[in-house]
Amino acid sequence: MFQPILPMGGLAGWAVLSRTYELQTRSFNASPAITRDTDYFAEKIGEINTAEELVADRRLLRVALGAYGLEDDINSKAFLQKILEGGVINQESLANKLADDRYKQFAKAFGFELGTPNTKLSDFPEKIVDRFRRQQFEVAIGEQDQTMRFALNADRMLEEFAAASGADDTKWFRLMGNAPLRKVMETALGLPESIGKLDIDRQLEDFKDRAARQLGGSGFAQFADKDARDAVVQRYLARAQVSDIATQSTASIAVSLLENSVAFAKFFRR
Repeated sequence: MFQPILPMGGLAGWAVLSRTYELQTRSFNASPAITRDTDYFAEKIGEINTAEELVADRRLLRVALGAYGLEDDINSKAFLQKILEGGVINQESLANKLADDRYKQFAKAFGFELGTPNTKLSDFPEKIVDRFRRQQFEVAIGEQDQTMRFALNADRMLEEFAAASGADDTKWFRLMGNAPLRKVMETALGLPESIGKLDIDRQLEDFKDRAARQLGGSGFAQFADKDARDAVVQRYLARAQVSDIATQSTASIAVSLLENSVAFAKFFRR
């Protein structure tokens, strides 16, 4: 299987990845493991009528979950079936109650609560397969550099959220409910992790205020523009890099102190 090439991390690594992204993803998508999964999904998903049928087919489920970054849940069949069957129309459904927005989008995409599920739509396989390919490339990047995986995910999700219908506040709430994207935005805007303990409306206010001051505006439509998304990603990578350096420096100091302590102990035992 083609392994993405990521010669370095940080801002320099992002520049290289951005320049080679299309070439690398074409090679990655042509890998036998990816084509086997996507071909099978495209061929078989139209035969699926219920959530129970989907979760019973592990190969189909792997692609379905992978398209939404939920691949770690593949063994939680009862949970997934409940998510899919409950859908999103009923505000009391499980998907709507979970803080992680990805479950809601997963349930909405398949539409098993509808009279005819979305699996019957002619363009449905292509949409899910495209999401799966992008997600799996990000996973492969994450095996080398998890920070870069978060950056790729943020670029994709910000564009998707910006293009979706709905009010700005709704989109900010979706961002706050998407754990990987939230992590990037918190870091990019210099927000502390403790913000998650605040009232949800206060969190929204803080996110929008920081975005207005540091990105030039709080309107979500700005993220439809590639330059605006790059600004977020670059701020995230720069701050993450500084944090890593600080952590490494602290660790180096700790090791040095430990080595000196051992040396002194040996000296006094003479």
